[in-house]
Amino acid sequence: MAETTSFTETDHGAASREEGARQVRAVPRWRRGLRPYLLIVPALLLTGGILYPFGLGLYYTLFDFSASKPRPDMVGFDNYRTVFTQDAFWNSAWVTVLYAVGAAAFETVLGVAVALLLHRSSIVGRVLEKILILPLMIAPVIAAIIWKLMLQPSVGVINHLLKPFGLGGVQWTDTPTGALLSSIAVDVWVYTPFVAILALAGLRSLPTSPFEAAAVDGAGWWYTFRRLTLPMLWPYVLVAVIFRFMDSLKVFDIIYALTEGGPGDSTVVLQIRAYLEAIRFQRYSFGISYTIVLWAVVYLAAMVLVRHLGRIQNRAAEVPK
Repeated sequence: MAETTSFTETDHGAASREEGARQVRAVPRWRRGLRPYLLIVPALLLTGGILYPFGLGLYYTLFDFSASKPRPDMVGFDNYRTVFTQDAFWNSAWVTVLYAVGAAAFETVLGVAVALLLHRSSIVGRVLEKILILPLMIAPVIAAIIWKLMLQPSVGVINHLLKPFGLGGVQWTDTPTGALLSSIAVDVWVYTPFVAILALAGLRSLPTSPFEAAAVDGAGWWYTFRRLTLPMLWPYVLVAVIFRFMDSLKVFDIIYALTEGGPGDSTVVLQIRAYLEAIRFQRYSFGISYTIVLWAVVYLAAMVLVRHLGRIQNRAAEVPK
């Protein structure tokens, strides 16, 4: 009886395969050959949708296109030559680097510290996890406006809280250094939770056996953190650093809503410089040239960081698990 059942199932499987083969043979050959090309059509459309505006912007930078010149002349690479010979460009590049490095560094250190605190499972930790993501739910421009009101020298709540310590008259955004530090502080407030969440996910995915062995050997907290936790956590931390550093290089909304680039040019990063040239001064080709230069800077920075991430991942794989 068992042999009969096995024989029947085998026959049924063979019949199904033969039926499937007949259906495949029923499809015309030209349609089977066309399928691979149809499958890549969405990818081609997406690539074209990305490359066409970029290529068009790149093409416009070769002209002297502005509101005063409705019929632009071809000027070649003169726009780029002018960009690199301007003191304003180097000032904006320096401010952009200061902002990106400062914001990414503070967010990384604070984010990892918060993740380590939340890693220990407790009721307080679970409640703090829910509160931690609140800044990420607010648009950066709204966060900057809120902080602008809080940092007002006369009516802001920050100076009001500092008044008992004799620091009630701080001009937070009225000096070049204060404006840059205030902008970085708002960026840190908004995006530190992003780094903390990534680091916390990394901590919870680490293997437990190396930490158990270290505890048996009597290793202290600092030794365990320096020799085990940090090397294995680095790939997650560096992913957060890459995202935050690239985003900070392209910052616009937080700084423009908080300081509008002032006082003077002290917080005019490259993105704001491009906006001023293209929109406010209506020198379109010149403004686009700034964005192309910024794209090149972000691209090169991302390539370096991603390559560094690969090396760190290889080192982390060598850590005994």
